[in-house]
Amino acid sequence: MSFNKSQTEAIGHTTGPMLVLAGPGSGKTTVITERTRNLILNEGVEPSNILVITFTRAAAAEMKERFQELMRQKKPVVFGTFHAVYFQILKHAYGFHSGNIAKEEQRLQFISEIIQGMGLEYEDENEFISGLLGEISMVKNTGILLEHYYPKNCAKEIFEQIYQGYAQKMRQQRLIDFDDMLVYCYELFKQREDILAAWQRKFQYILIDEFQDINKVQFDIIKMLALPENNLFAVGDDDQSIYRFRGAKPEIMLRFEKSYPEAGRILLDVNYRSPREIVETSLRLISHNTQRFEKRIHATDEQEKNVEGKQQPRRVQYHLWNGQQEEGMAVIQQILKSVREGYAYNDCAVLFRTNTQPRLFMSQLMAYNVPFRTRDNIPNLYEHWITKDILTYIRLALGSRSRKDILKIMNRPNRYITRESVEEETVQFDVWADYFYDKEQPWVAERIEHLEADLRVLSRLGPYAAMNYIRMGIGYEAYLRDYANYRKISEDNLFEVLDELQNDAQAFSEYEAWFAHMEEYTKELLKQKRRQERLTDCVSLATLHSAKGLEYPIVHILDVNEELMPYKKAVLDADLQEERRMFYVGITRAKQELHIHSVKKFNGRDLEISRFVEEMQGSGIQPGLTKELPHENSKL
Repeated sequence: MSFNKSQTEAIGHTTGPMLVLAGPGSGKTTVITERTRNLILNEGVEPSNILVITFTRAAAAEMKERFQELMRQKKPVVFGTFHAVYFQILKHAYGFHSGNIAKEEQRLQFISEIIQGMGLEYEDENEFISGLLGEISMVKNTGILLEHYYPKNCAKEIFEQIYQGYAQKMRQQRLIDFDDMLVYCYELFKQREDILAAWQRKFQYILIDEFQDINKVQFDIIKMLALPENNLFAVGDDDQSIYRFRGAKPEIMLRFEKSYPEAGRILLDVNYRSPREIVETSLRLISHNTQRFEKRIHATDEQEKNVEGKQQPRRVQYHLWNGQQEEGMAVIQQILKSVREGYAYNDCAVLFRTNTQPRLFMSQLMAYNVPFRTRDNIPNLYEHWITKDILTYIRLALGSRSRKDILKIMNRPNRYITRESVEEETVQFDVWADYFYDKEQPWVAERIEHLEADLRVLSRLGPYAAMNYIRMGIGYEAYLRDYANYRKISEDNLFEVLDELQNDAQAFSEYEAWFAHMEEYTKELLKQKRRQERLTDCVSLATLHSAKGLEYPIVHILDVNEELMPYKKAVLDADLQEERRMFYVGITRAKQELHIHSVKKFNGRDLEISRFVEEMQGSGIQPGLTKELPHENSKL
């Protein structure tokens, strides 16, 4: 096997720290496995003294398998994730076993018990608990003091109480979670120099893949473990660091040479995955980030050759559509055209910024019987608690008087109506109002009469107009603002659900047809989930986060608009740079064709074309459809 100049230099590195900047498709796995082989065969290093760390079990297994094939025999090199390696250290020190690792359902149960004990009530309890666990993880992974952390999911004092309650429950049952593996290992090494020295003798050569995703605690442990020789081989791409929300610190990679002034640096500067136009497009985009290593990367000539049996790829194209409906239909037609030209469905990927964006597109794929697989959990819009509130209002407008429906919305917005006033399974509004007149609370009775009048108005409206009336006329938006303020969360996510539901309603003139669509979509979604396990040839749908590490001949990136890419919550410069890195990851998944799609309207609202489109081209775009991005003649 032949290697280019920079690969050869990296493979031949022997001792001391080394930073390897490995751009997309540059053969970093090959470099790691070949260097490991070189250390054993040519440098006489004992295989058991080599540690190779990756970020996922799948990546560790793949790396190990490729290495064993390379060696043609089993060698006791340790391949594992940070968590797996650190847990092995804890097993030896504390006698931990797999039974000490908390199961996900136990962690969820602990948090649920704590918030119930505190008397906290949340509409979306599962989402709330998931958010809390994510923030607990963030505190542990960043090493930040609890009193200095400001949570996003609830008030600070509530979060601190939940955090401490969770830690207490874990200790009582002698359980640890994956984040504890890092924290406990760090504390062990700080307190027991003898144990640290033993592991330093064990792992004399350390190679780390995806180094850009490392967090502070992981790096602090590695720095201790690598002493005194510092034979640390860090491989990664700072331009692909997209996990700050999990505690990853791209700054660690950027400051590697400050941590190790004697370190060398090698750039793997050949992209073997993508053709020149895609490589140059990606570099034009990412060059707008200021906190990065400057890189000159070029494509191999192999990618410029024609693909047997297929038309010459069109490389990079930009498309501007009126709305999501038109966008989705166009993408489906383009995918079907690619299949007719000899590609498989498997060759096509459709990428999004968030996991809620694909919902409309999925329903279009179902309608056209295009097989697809989702790499993310796509929440069903029609099962969201806000949707259920809206549908409850509509059911009541259409004649329902069930106690369950009344209880659900009677204080959304708050009308200060007590549950005790609703005792019968079927509620009569005049009797209900009389209850408060009898209690000499006419103001509450008047609110009940006003609710009944609102329901009469709703009964005469179509789905779209009804949505508008519930939001503004009845005051449901005001309720959501109060709810967001109570939860100490942004109201934007809540309004997004309303916007999407109202945009969905626009396609239906009658409730019956809308409800039938919801039921059919939900059934089809369940069928699709079961079918995905059996599908062998299907289009991949993925967020930019979950697409990382993958590659496809044809990539479509949808909704490349301001507020989505970059996401509207990205306000600080560091946030915008991460958004640009995410988009860079999406672009560099493409092996042959890249299609960038923007819309003029998203969920009925006008949206600007993303600044990233202009940055990719090096000059402004002109409005119009299906525009090809400039290639070699582009100027930054």
